[in-house]
Amino acid sequence: MKVFVDGSAGTTGLEIVKRLSERRDLTLVMLSESERKDAAARKAALLSADLAILCLPDEAAVEAVSFAEGSEVKIIDASTAHRVSPAFTYGFPELAGQRDRIKAAKYVANPGCHASGFIALVQPLVKAGVLRKDAPLTCFSLTGYTGGGKKMIADYEGEGGSLLVAPRQYATGQSHKHLPEMQAVSGIDRAPIFLPVVAAFPRGMQVSVPLPTDYLTVGASEVREVYRERYHGGGVVRFEEDYAASMPADALAGKDSMAISVIGNEERIVAVATFDNLGKGASGAAIQNMNLMLGAEETLGLNV
Repeated sequence: MKVFVDGSAGTTGLEIVKRLSERRDLTLVMLSESERKDAAARKAALLSADLAILCLPDEAAVEAVSFAEGSEVKIIDASTAHRVSPAFTYGFPELAGQRDRIKAAKYVANPGCHASGFIALVQPLVKAGVLRKDAPLTCFSLTGYTGGGKKMIADYEGEGGSLLVAPRQYATGQSHKHLPEMQAVSGIDRAPIFLPVVAAFPRGMQVSVPLPTDYLTVGASEVREVYRERYHGGGVVRFEEDYAASMPADALAGKDSMAISVIGNEERIVAVATFDNLGKGASGAAIQNMNLMLGAEETLGLNV
């Protein structure tokens, strides 16, 4: 199978290319540096592939999808352009029935990193009927700086990086680009109040969602049971009792897995997802979706 990564110079694209170059079952379609931003060269490369992974700004991703119209090439879009589009299948296989949809899809939208944690925690509870759709939710997400792309990486690793030692909030206007998919895929009536915080570690993420007991129909033990049933089998996403109680946000850095846990008590229940923002939050998720779309073993090339 031939795979083309459009936007292979960015953080997510570089990670994907590095990993896929080690695969013997795939051939990478590559462009030279001079061709990387040439629309005709990109279109030709995309149409020569069985599957293309788009690691592009939204506008360029929309253009790339237009290149594929009328062809057989499959698309995974890692931008935010198509995450709530009805023409795209949402690329989180662990949701009920989603794995088969991804296998059959031509177009798949790779989830956002923060959104992956929030949806993994909220959607199963809403679907099971134990969390009301109108619950006023909040989401606190602590992430490593690599999720911010090349500029943020340069800010933290450059000469002035010492000024950024303390964690800091960002996207403070409550209009973060992940909010639409967080609401739509979770099935809730309104987007959460979202507090993303970036800190001076490169990779890792911990997403926490307090669950208001007035909007739950069950207690903490039953919430754990919903997760245990949804994420059984020890796959990429798994339920691990009280995992977050003693683990740092970068505990799964370098991994493609996600640990779901519940902390607190019967009056104050907090659901937590711990994973790597570049693993299950980006590149690892794209490779998992690619495997499903190409008929390969789902975890091939993943570090779980």
